[in-house]
Amino acid sequence: MPGRDKRFIAIAGNIGVGKSTLTGLMAQRLDWKPFFEAVDDNPYLADFYADMSRGPLGVLSLAAAPTTPTRRISITRPTLQDRSVCRRAEVFAANLYRQGWMSQRDYATYAVLYEGINLFLPPPT
Repeated sequence: MPGRDKRFIAIAGNIGVGKSTLTGLMAQRLDWKPFFEAVDDNPYLADFYADMSRGPLGVLSLAAAPTTPTRRISITRPTLQDRSVCRRAEVFAANLYRQGWMSQRDYATYAVLYEGINLFLPPPT
């Protein structure tokens, strides 16, 4: 089937539900390339979860997308990712804003960052 070799599936779910585990197991079973969120490489994430009211820190933690020069997603074969950047923006950030954990200014800044990331990151198929 044409295009099958460039399928890109992103696993969605709340923190700690097993997205990375499922991604690893599926990638191994299907012989697909796994791509894991750079949680250990994100210098803002622990501080953000310790105190989500710290405003701009939320923007920084969410914007630390797995698209750094050394971790760019290149879809050359079927790929699984354990968190979708679009879910991060369209669900997680939006909910943080609605619940008052992110200011209007920070949410607008994040929206601009998200638009920029989307220019280079392929959407899940």
